[in-house]
Amino acid sequence: MARALVGGYATANTDTGHEGPIDDGSFALNHPERVVDFGYRAVHEMTVHAKAIVAAFYGRAPRYSYWYGCSSGGRQGLKEAQQFPLDYDGILAGAPGALITHLQASTIPINDATRPGSAHYIPPSKYQLLHNAVLAACDSADGIRDGILNDPRKCAFDPNKLLCKGAGDSDCLTASEAEAAAGIYRGLKTRTGRQLYPGLAPGSELGWAFAANIRIPGVEQFRYLTFKDPTWDYRTFDAERDLARADEVDHNTINATDPNLTSFFGHGGKLLLYHGWNDPALAPQATIDYYNSVRSFVGDRMADNSMRLFMVPGMNHCDGGEGPSQFDKVTALETWVESGKPPDRIIASHRRGSETDRTRPLCAFPQLATYTGSGSTDDAANFVCAATKTEKK
Repeated sequence: MARALVGGYATANTDTGHEGPIDDGSFALNHPERVVDFGYRAVHEMTVHAKAIVAAFYGRAPRYSYWYGCSSGGRQGLKEAQQFPLDYDGILAGAPGALITHLQASTIPINDATRPGSAHYIPPSKYQLLHNAVLAACDSADGIRDGILNDPRKCAFDPNKLLCKGAGDSDCLTASEAEAAAGIYRGLKTRTGRQLYPGLAPGSELGWAFAANIRIPGVEQFRYLTFKDPTWDYRTFDAERDLARADEVDHNTINATDPNLTSFFGHGGKLLLYHGWNDPALAPQATIDYYNSVRSFVGDRMADNSMRLFMVPGMNHCDGGEGPSQFDKVTALETWVESGKPPDRIIASHRRGSETDRTRPLCAFPQLATYTGSGSTDDAANFVCAATKTEKK
């Protein structure tokens, strides 16, 4: 809220009707009205009343209204566009947990790879080993070696290449560790191989300790929202059976996957999505999947006029990371809404201490920042946005 105030906005926020730590879902037990508040109603009511307060104080309604949120806040922004399309003129949704039931389910098997004592535990000391191997295998796929994967979808890294050959295992992976790492990249699938939720992208390895910390909300979702049983044991989890139950119970209350943004776009609303490729919490491919579903539903012409997605190489969950991840997305959205100029290229920077050591353009998906072949690879001026041939459908 402080950033918005500094920018001259009247600003509001909401706790969605409950207080408590991220690893406690007990607020929802036997309180379906609280689940609805958490899913969408609290944000809408906050918006309605905030506008009324602004109008009462200033004597006129706000000229423009914007939503800015990342992670759960990104999901909330999508719900606003889907269910209350007139609430906002522009929505900035970063790393949105749109398919929340499947996202939370995907954290349960990740638990086996990140929980000490598990048979598939990967010690954090080996995250760097994996990360270095990924970069060695895939960093040069974009024509330059810069410690960043420009498009991890082009990286077919196999953790089995790090299998131990002798007794020592400090600089290699045991068979169970390699299997667990491959599972994290692979994502959540049924026994027949149907994809239920994408895996984390190659390059995200240094953040897997963070992934370990977010596994608890996944368990809480199934305990308190899906099965309404605080004693539910995640070790009984069956992806196909239990996810079908979770989706049935949710009934589009928290999930924000509706691709029909016709009403939001129809009144001039603009949606700016962004997601870091190194995100260890929410699979980046899931945001691409939602973006593609909207395009398919509303058509390319409306989508081109009203929606942009920026995938950010080297960025972690919402911000930070090895790549340039600081960029002025708010101004980009404002300019689009208020001047009609869509953002197709946004300059991002990376800071080391107090100094900016790299800039790079972020390109509207599916284009990628492509090196021109001359000049410093740390200077955005030496890159152009170009189409990629590797868009995953």
